Amino acid sequence: MEDSNTFRDSIATVDKQGKRNWIFAQRPKGRWYNLRSILSIFYFSVFFSLPFISINGRPLFLLNVVEGKFILFGAIFWPQDFFIFGLAMLAFILFIVLFTMAFGRLFCGWMCPQTIFMEMLFRRIEYWIEGDAAAQRLLQQQPWNTNKIIRKTGKQLAFFALSFLIANIFLAYIIGAKALGKIIAEPLSQHTGGFIAIIAFSGVFYGVFAFLREQVCTIVCPYGRLQGVLLDKNSILVAYDYERGEPRGKFRKDDSRAAGDCIDCAQCVKVCPTGIDIRNGTQLECVNCTACIDACDHMMEKTGRPKGLIRYTSENGIAKKEKIRFTPRLKTYTAILTLLLGAITFMLSSRKPVSGTIMRTAGMLYQERGKDSITNLYRIKLINKTTQDIPLTLQLENKPGQIEVIGNALIRVRAEGQGEGTFFIVLPLTAIQNRKSSLYIGIYQDHKKIARMRTTFLGPVQ
Repeated sequence: MEDSNTFRDSIATVDKQGKRNWIFAQRPKGRWYNLRSILSIFYFSVFFSLPFISINGRPLFLLNVVEGKFILFGAIFWPQDFFIFGLAMLAFILFIVLFTMAFGRLFCGWMCPQTIFMEMLFRRIEYWIEGDAAAQRLLQQQPWNTNKIIRKTGKQLAFFALSFLIANIFLAYIIGAKALGKIIAEPLSQHTGGFIAIIAFSGVFYGVFAFLREQVCTIVCPYGRLQGVLLDKNSILVAYDYERGEPRGKFRKDDSRAAGDCIDCAQCVKVCPTGIDIRNGTQLECVNCTACIDACDHMMEKTGRPKGLIRYTSENGIAKKEKIRFTPRLKTYTAILTLLLGAITFMLSSRKPVSGTIMRTAGMLYQERGKDSITNLYRIKLINKTTQDIPLTLQLENKPGQIEVIGNALIRVRAEGQGEGTFFIVLPLTAIQNRKSSLYIGIYQDHKKIARMRTTFLGPVQ
């Protein structure tokens, strides 16, 4: 491995003058690339189909930020459930920390949408229209002619068309497939805002995949910079075995070499989508896409050397030949993550189908009713998290007294909607011992208790 670390002073996609170095990545091929291709088919199938799958008329997955309505795998969440999302986000951040400590940037190469769409979709379209890296570089350097205009224009049109499709699917995750269908089928004048959103999303995706490309990973995304904090010498990463590969030397047939196994062919650099030389060590630009592993294994096979000069390993795995260890730090993070996931699971499983708030009418004290009773006026707002309309009744639980609903005794809450009502709580004077008393009100559906809510009752000073 090189002694100088000057390569860390800059990134491969920007030259010394600060101008963009366009990366012409050679088309990868090999065992790891084939595995990623198979997984990408699964990812694309999920992404393009998930917003159109419904269960009992409810989308399987919806993130409606505008209405504050979120559906995850059929379970609906409202703003009142945001504390669960907060805990889930905390668990997710901790999961990223734990996962990165153990497996490096495996997420970037195998699961990140940016990498999957760029390398497995847009890059393949580019290869199909413009050819491999050498053909792309030659096309870039040649003067504008009919062939160049057709290929460049065709690629950009294909990129925008695909970005437009992705934008529509992305919007379906936010507003739902039915609402998206209305935007497409009905006159534009009725859905100006939705159409503007589609065009805006299309522009963003087009800009990312046609121009920013790998710079999203090296400049925009903060995850790469977290590597320096989260990785240690036991973390799994794509690495070059410098103990075996150095010193480098050009390959010659029938040459008894004292050099290492690296033949300095630079194939690992040519296939890298971020333009780095993995032989320089772990770098923030590396997304662990395994293209360099496939390229190096191919050259080792051709020259009769063992595969794995570049492989998934750890720094200690190279320097000390150590096996992967589950360190005390990893055990601690795993225990915390398990507790968080357990808490989230419990809250999700114990979540009530109806929630809401009860508020005593502001600015009003108690009212006397006859000589032996006191009343307070309340307003209740309920949220129905089910797919059916629910008629609800209220019952006072911890005090002798009664609830008198103004109007219909049943409070009807529409499916996935809200309902409200106004009611009096009547307590006898003998049940009031303090200025403020805590009351518990049961929410009943067909004589079955489905929720319990707390409020306060204001009475005279005893």
